[in-house]
Amino acid sequence: MQALSADEIRRSFVNSSKSQVKAITMPAGLTELPWESLDFLGWRDAKAPARGYLVVPREDGVLGVALSTAATGKPRRGTGLCDVCHTAHQVTDVALFAARRAGTAGREGNTVGTYICADLACSLYVRGLRDPEVPQGETVSPQIRIERLGQRLETFLSRVLA
Repeated sequence: MQALSADEIRRSFVNSSKSQVKAITMPAGLTELPWESLDFLGWRDAKAPARGYLVVPREDGVLGVALSTAATGKPRRGTGLCDVCHTAHQVTDVALFAARRAGTAGREGNTVGTYICADLACSLYVRGLRDPEVPQGETVSPQIRIERLGQRLETFLSRVLA
């Protein structure tokens, strides 16, 4: 992924109003991120932990999607699987994120959701740059995991845009 400026990121959001985009807290250390190891930029809002953001490079430009989730939940036991990178985690390290759909459907309150790594660091997990507490998940090569992550992410984005 190519490095992005805060302005480029803000302009990319398709499911947020101008005032919502203006209120987004950018990720800390934006210029120091490992851009070459990212398939998408994902972060949780430091000021509002129930909010998260995905910014994904696509052929036609960069696409940003605002997400929401439960800020905290009851402690649970077991494992969970991220729908994007297929990394197994402790169940508390996977969160159900909902995205308001783009356009009229979103303004009418329609959303789509998926389970994603709670820290939105899927790119790092598929490359082995960050280890989950539960050593499980897909056992194929990192390159295949990266390709599959891109396909699954594109499927989710198409649901947001539909």
